[in-house]
Amino acid sequence: MSYCEFTKDLDESHPHRIYHDNHYGFPIEDDNELFGRLILEINQAGLNWLIILKKERNFREAFNNFNIDEIACYKASKIEELMNNVGIIRNKLKIEAVIHNANTVKEIKKEFGSFKKWLDLNNGKDLKEWTSLFKKKFKFTGGLIVEEFLMSTGYLKGSHDKSCEIYKEIIKLEPKWKVK
Repeated sequence: MSYCEFTKDLDESHPHRIYHDNHYGFPIEDDNELFGRLILEINQAGLNWLIILKKERNFREAFNNFNIDEIACYKASKIEELMNNVGIIRNKLKIEAVIHNANTVKEIKKEFGSFKKWLDLNNGKDLKEWTSLFKKKFKFTGGLIVEEFLMSTGYLKGSHDKSCEIYKEIIKLEPKWKVK
């Protein structure tokens, strides 16, 4: 079986391989899961993705299973709790960005019905346009974070080599899902 260059020699139990084979580049339908992916990408900034993959379960637990509505209501006491949680990345700017972004997604949901619908409506933009859009609405969403978020959720090309078997699985999802 052919895989992307960076995963071809990894054991099937390696976190990168599991993520590559089951999540990276696949569409996500659920708004909370989409937001969860954004949380992980924001927290990866300046760090190795393997660290985030190993802490994903901790992030999910610490951030109420990525529930947008609950995260949007976090107050100072919850920020303090998160800052003391050794299972996640304890960066106050990132934590505050997640809370701000949850409130932004709530506004997007009011206007467009869902975070996914908003992403779908903007599908087809290039990376520069996406980055500009994200920077206007969200905190802690620079070019690399936006790029990885969009590639990891199938909105931008690049998540897999074209010879990769997983890429071929993602393409089979068309026309339900269009990889741009």
